[in-house]
Amino acid sequence: MSDINVKNIFHDLPEKSDQEFFEVLLQNNFLKMERIVSEGHSSPKNFWYDQDKNEFVILLKGKAIISFDDGNSIELFPGDYFIIPAHKKHRVDFTDPNEKNVWLTLFF
Repeated sequence: MSDINVKNIFHDLPEKSDQEFFEVLLQNNFLKMERIVSEGHSSPKNFWYDQDKNEFVILLKGKAIISFDDGNSIELFPGDYFIIPAHKKHRVDFTDPNEKNVWLTLFF
C-alpha cells in the first residue's frame, strides 16, 4: 500500500489571498479535477466563464452564488452540486467572506 498517498481535501488550505486558489488534483486527456478555495472572491465585473468542456461542481464547504448569462442564479450550500454544460456562460457572484469555501470541479 506504500504506492497510495492519502490526502484530505480540507487540509493544507491556503492563507487568505486576493486571488482564488486553484489546485489540479487529477488530469488526463479526458478530464481534469480541481480543488478551488475561495474566501469572499467573485468573478470580475462583466466576466463570464465560457468553457469548452462540461463542468461538474460541488461545494463542500461555505456558501456561494453562481449566476448565468440568461439571468438565472443558483445559491449553493455545503453538499450542493450540479453540472454546467459546455459553453453555458456563468460567473461566481458570491462566496462567503467569513470562511474558506472549498469546491471540487470536474471538467469532462
